[in-house]
Amino acid sequence: MPPLTVAPSTAGTAPLQALSEPQQGLLWLLQREKDGLTVDDIAGRLSVTRTAIRQHLAALERDGYVHRQVLRRSVGRPRHVYALTAAGDYLFPKQYHWFSALLLESLKQDMGQEGLIEWLRRLAYRVIEQISPRLAGLSPPERAEAVVRIMNEFGYDARLAGGSSEAVEIVATNCVYHELARAFPEVCHFDYALLEGLGAVQSVEHLECMVRGGPCLPLPALVALGAEGTGPPGLIDS
Repeated sequence: MPPLTVAPSTAGTAPLQALSEPQQGLLWLLQREKDGLTVDDIAGRLSVTRTAIRQHLAALERDGYVHRQVLRRSVGRPRHVYALTAAGDYLFPKQYHWFSALLLESLKQDMGQEGLIEWLRRLAYRVIEQISPRLAGLSPPERAEAVVRIMNEFGYDARLAGGSSEAVEIVATNCVYHELARAFPEVCHFDYALLEGLGAVQSVEHLECMVRGGPCLPLPALVALGAEGTGPPGLIDS
């Protein structure tokens, strides 16, 4: 079996680096102390005045990166401590892209390109099972609009750009996995299967692709409106 070639990213902590150095240091401290720390604890650890720490905490709490909570102890009075929120934790380095690319590379080696494409399409159909109830009872044009709304919930920045009673054009200007698609163009078949399988369309004609130099990925696409209840189709040709 050939070795895997995808390496973890060594990029900087971009979200965290957008903050001031004192705030970065404070957040790193709270990241290491999961139960939280008091203002006095933080001031002592960072050798900064309590007033300055309170100012930084107020700004970080306003932005949703930390929150104050009560830490109850078996002995003594409860302590008011500050801890990271989920949004604060998300500022720290993550390797979601590396792990996703590692999975895709491994699957491609094991299955081959066509096998990976089929796996991605079937993955899309599992997503469709969760989404399709939202489209029940809608006319084909209404379903096309609903599909655009769902795409925007995923972050595609999609819109209807025109069309007719038989086909519409959908434009999406943000690929939510652009770097993955650059390394593994097979990922785009997830989108094709998602659009076809939602039952809002009969076929997708791919017009333009960001990975291949266009402004959009994997759309604009001409979407042929289908009958209600079409459901997931068979695997489309590559």
